[in-house]
Amino acid sequence: MSEKLTLEDIRQKIDGLDTQIQSLISERARCAQQVAEVKKANDSTDTLFYRPEREAQVLQKVMARNEGPLHPEEMARLFREIMSACLALEHPMRIAFLGPDGTFTQTAALKHFGHSVQTVPITSIDEVFREVEAGAVNYGVVPVENSTEGVVTHTADSFMASTVKIIGEVQLRIHHHLLVSDNTRPESISRIYSHQQTLAQCRKWLDAHYPKAERVAVSSNAEAARCIKGEWHSAAIAGETAAELYGLKKLNECIEDNPKNSTRFLIIGSESVPRSGDDKTSIIASMQRNQSGALYDILEPFKRRSINLTRIESRPSQTDAWSYVFFIDFEGHIDDAPIKDALAELESRVRDLKLLGSYPKAVL
Repeated sequence: MSEKLTLEDIRQKIDGLDTQIQSLISERARCAQQVAEVKKANDSTDTLFYRPEREAQVLQKVMARNEGPLHPEEMARLFREIMSACLALEHPMRIAFLGPDGTFTQTAALKHFGHSVQTVPITSIDEVFREVEAGAVNYGVVPVENSTEGVVTHTADSFMASTVKIIGEVQLRIHHHLLVSDNTRPESISRIYSHQQTLAQCRKWLDAHYPKAERVAVSSNAEAARCIKGEWHSAAIAGETAAELYGLKKLNECIEDNPKNSTRFLIIGSESVPRSGDDKTSIIASMQRNQSGALYDILEPFKRRSINLTRIESRPSQTDAWSYVFFIDFEGHIDDAPIKDALAELESRVRDLKLLGSYPKAVL
C-alpha cells in the first residue's frame, strides 16, 4: 500500500484542500469589502457596486483557464456563487422578477446574480419596469423570447415607453415537468394547469398522453403548481424550482416538445455598461413612414459594416396606427467605432432611434 493512496489518505488530502479553499474565499471576501470602501471614498454620488462587464470578464477567465475534470460552466457556476456572496458584503441587492416565487424568471435571476441576492416577485412585466425606474429595486429580470414560441410581447412593448436600460442577458434551458401533489390520483387526471406558453411548448406531448384532459391557462407555472394542492384530479406543468417550492412530485420529466427549448431573459437597470470584450447591443428603430424598402434602409448600414444581427422583431407602434417599430439586437458595443458609425447613419434614415443598451453576452 506504500505506493498507493489509501481512502483515508485521500480524505485527509481533501480536508487540507478544503481548508486552503476556505481560507482563500475568506481572503477574497475581505478584498471585496476593501473594494466597497474604496468606491465609497472615491464616489460621492450613487456608488455602483455591481459591474456587469467586470463579472462577465471574471467568469470568462474562469472558463478559459479551467483544466477539468469539472465542466467549464460548472466551474463558472461555483465562482458565480462566490462572487454573489462577496458582492452581498459590499452591497446587498434586491432583484425584481416576474413572479410569483417559483417561476423560470426567478430561476434566471438566481442563475445570473447568484443566491446571495434578495429576489422580489412582481405580478406583471410592466410593474418590473416601474420598480426599476422608481429605484425600489436595484435590477429587474424579464423574459424576452423563447426558442419555441418567439418574442414575449409584453416585454417588447414595455421598452417603448420606459427609460430603463438593458445591462445583461441570461439564457435558460427550459425543462417542463408534469407535477402532482400527495393527494393527486394519477390515473384520474382530468385537468392540467400551466401558463399558456408552457401549454403550447408541451402541446404534442399532451396530445399523446392526456388528449382528453382540460388544459387551464393561468398567470404563471408557479401559480399552476399552487392550484393543484387541493385538487385530487389535477396536475401542473412547471419547472424544478416550482416543484421544490410547493412540495410536488414529478410524474413525468422533460415533457417539452422541443428538447432544446430555451428562453432568453434580459436584466434591466438604470446605468450604462462599459465594454466587457464580448457584448451585444439592442435598439428600437421606427420608420418615418410606411414605404417600400423601409426594412432594407434599416438593415443596410449594418450589412455594409459586417455587423452581425442576432435578432429582429417588429411590433405595432403605440403612437401611430398601422406603423411598426423594429427591435434589433446585434453583436458589439455602442463604443465600437463601426457600431457608432452605423447608428449615426441609421439615425438619419429613421423617425426615431432608441438605444436600449450595450451589455455583456450571456456567459452561463
